[in-house]
Amino acid sequence: MLKALLLLLAFSLVAQTPPLPATDITSAEIQSFIKALPPNAVTDNPIRVVDVGGWHVAVYGVLRPQTVPRQEANLHQTRTAEIYYILEGSGTLVTGGKLPHPKPMAPGSPNLQDMEINGGVTRKISKGDVVIIPGYTPHRWTSQQGDLKYLIFRPDPDSKIPLK
Repeated sequence: MLKALLLLLAFSLVAQTPPLPATDITSAEIQSFIKALPPNAVTDNPIRVVDVGGWHVAVYGVLRPQTVPRQEANLHQTRTAEIYYILEGSGTLVTGGKLPHPKPMAPGSPNLQDMEINGGVTRKISKGDVVIIPGYTPHRWTSQQGDLKYLIFRPDPDSKIPLK
């Protein structure tokens, strides 16, 4: 009986919780955001981060100029996935495999970098393509044709990405 009452109480609390509002990010906002990024550096900045009911979802704007020197492979040691949506440009992306000589991205950072990935899947990516990169998966751009502009959607089940 107590179990049934607790279940009924839980359902009534859920029923009273108002739904979260939807968040809009217009095409004009995205274009303006990316246009304002520094033109001579790889930039990966949040456009918006929202709470979707106990976890966060982030939308980042990325500019990766072709003129920037070769970038290291990244391994984010988190459950947060990354979903790339390419707006402009093309390149070769490697995902998976192993980092043979990993080092912290920054002092004290749990995330790792390396100049190479052993193994992994190599693919050509271009405008309109989507790639889903699970957390704990090494990834890196090995080449690009022109400047790359893309969005990264980061569903964060641990809510570590600060709201914006």
